[in-house]
Amino acid sequence: MNRTQPLVLGIESSCDETGVGIVRGTELLTNTVSSSMDEHVRFGGVIPEIASRAHLDAFVPTLQEALAEAGVSLADIDAIAVTSGPGLAGALMVGVCAAKALAVATGKPLYAINHLVAHVGVGLLRQDGGGPRPETGPETLPDNMGALLVSGGHTEILRIRSITDDVELLGSTIDDAAGEAYDKVARLLGLGYPGGPAIDKLARTGNAKAIRFPRGLSQPKYMGTAEEPGPHRYDWSFSGLKTAVARCVEEFEARGETVPVADIAAAFQEAVVDVITSKAVLACRENGITEVLLGGGVAANSRLRQLTEQRCHAAGIRLTVPPLQLCTDNGAMVAALGAQLVMAGVEPSGIGFAPDSSMPVTTVSV
Repeated sequence: MNRTQPLVLGIESSCDETGVGIVRGTELLTNTVSSSMDEHVRFGGVIPEIASRAHLDAFVPTLQEALAEAGVSLADIDAIAVTSGPGLAGALMVGVCAAKALAVATGKPLYAINHLVAHVGVGLLRQDGGGPRPETGPETLPDNMGALLVSGGHTEILRIRSITDDVELLGSTIDDAAGEAYDKVARLLGLGYPGGPAIDKLARTGNAKAIRFPRGLSQPKYMGTAEEPGPHRYDWSFSGLKTAVARCVEEFEARGETVPVADIAAAFQEAVVDVITSKAVLACRENGITEVLLGGGVAANSRLRQLTEQRCHAAGIRLTVPPLQLCTDNGAMVAALGAQLVMAGVEPSGIGFAPDSSMPVTTVSV
């Protein structure tokens, strides 16, 4: 097996995207995604059974398209990587079973990897000969590196000493993730599903200062000080914010007034990105982190990208943000992390593992 520039096939099926990506070392060859999102819209959220069946239907065509686009065959592949968690149990099982079948049929080594860490790994990819870090490999990964993951199911700040075997969780949401909050607030405002893009678009026409919504866990009793940190210094909470938006809408309706949907969307979004970025930068500064990767589906949000860039720049922190198409769930990120594991000499997982819907971010591979 080529361990210097391995050709790795990545499979992603943790939620509603069936993704197959192929990388050679840190070079992205193809990123093919089939989404079942349209099938979930009328339910206002992802239905696990529908997602699982959609993965079954989409996997083979998506695999064939990815191989054709990359101009390679299964025989050319050095290793296969698959998301084994966290995610929806049934959806994960489809991808894992497909990967195991491919591994057995082709005799290729199989790596079971963490979906969240893969969101970080995608930031190490280069496309068309360019990218943020062309020479990056496992031996040259920047020191003092961190990652801010913001998605539908997770909001976390990480310290990454090694992307292949040493990931530390510094802070996370204690209830709703940011993406969940966007979906729930969008439903309150009658904007439909998915909520993130709808609120992001509408917020551009609203006044973010019209309403002041709470920033969860930012009070002194939760924050403490650098010398004596509070219990949730680097953590987030968005359930109270969602409730505050609901009460705001109810008050306008009770007075018989038109609900200022654009202003509420803008103020809500500002509350989310303000507390996410302020706490993330604080965690980086207090833990000596000077380089941050922003990942996860909500990393596609324009205001989050803008404010993260501003605050990281002011704090002297270098920020890397993947292209928009690599922020949402995809197979390229799985292949990217798989390639890092291969290049670092990590032994493959074999086929005896089971998908783990609650896999902790500190477990890079199994």
